[in-house]
Amino acid sequence: MPDMMKQYKEQVAPALLKKRGYKNVMEVPKLKKIVLSTGINTSAERDVFNEAKLHFTAISGQLPVITKSTKNIANFKLRKGQPVGLMVTMRGARMYEFLDRLIHITLPRVRDFRGIPKKGFDGAGNYNFGVPDITVFTEIDLDKVKHPMGLNITMVTSAKNKEEAFDLLALLDLPFAQ
Repeated sequence: MPDMMKQYKEQVAPALLKKRGYKNVMEVPKLKKIVLSTGINTSAERDVFNEAKLHFTAISGQLPVITKSTKNIANFKLRKGQPVGLMVTMRGARMYEFLDRLIHITLPRVRDFRGIPKKGFDGAGNYNFGVPDITVFTEIDLDKVKHPMGLNITMVTSAKNKEEAFDLLALLDLPFAQ
């Protein structure tokens, strides 16, 4: 069992149960999934997608899915079905292992890091933030990075509102900005 999963079960869930006054353990919000995604320029060569696939696989531990456009957009020279990005959805133990590495290894390596912004919550209890450069991940070999790219991280929780989601993620040691 990953350390973050153990921390959730032994510390976070009881603390939320007490703080929020839930009557049942099943009411306590939990992390459902973490989605990593990026967009890639459609005029890019094929090797950009292959490189991005390798990086996503190294970061997440599973193979990414290529996302394709759903419409024709003439201004962007985009055709329906053309590849436009990559996406990985992590659940369970792999999700908690990624979260542990993100909080304790990756985010402290970000230059001038002062915490992640609190404004990334939506009304449904989910949280989004971006990492401007994937080279902060220790899994990435800097010599193999030819095309710089950013990464969007979405944390989907079972919380009903942003206050519950903030409490959950703060108790999971996510370093929010002051």
